[in-house]
Amino acid sequence: MSDPLRLINTGGANRAMSPMGPLTGPGAQRPGAANDPNQPNFAQTLIGKIEEVNKLQNEAAKAAEDFAVGDRQDLEGVLLATQKADTAFRMLLALRNKVQAAYDEVKQVRI
Repeated sequence: MSDPLRLINTGGANRAMSPMGPLTGPGAQRPGAANDPNQPNFAQTLIGKIEEVNKLQNEAAKAAEDFAVGDRQDLEGVLLATQKADTAFRMLLALRNKVQAAYDEVKQVRI
């Protein structure tokens, strides 16, 4: 059986293939190749983004509190901080949903 995406039959054990052809360039790796220890992994990147979203939400809450108390007079800044926090949270939620959908799909694979 032929592989239409050329993901299984790579034409050589030492060459990584993608659907568009051989992988070349600085980010290309063979399957099973060691990761660069200087680059962050997925978990570190995800934790960093979660912390960034949390920081934006805390800044938005502080801006809204300062505006309510009267320490801050710029409503535009409060709205901007709130929108930035909301957008960042929605993007993080979309990422979580995509990862969960991918996990559910992998669970359905029969071995």
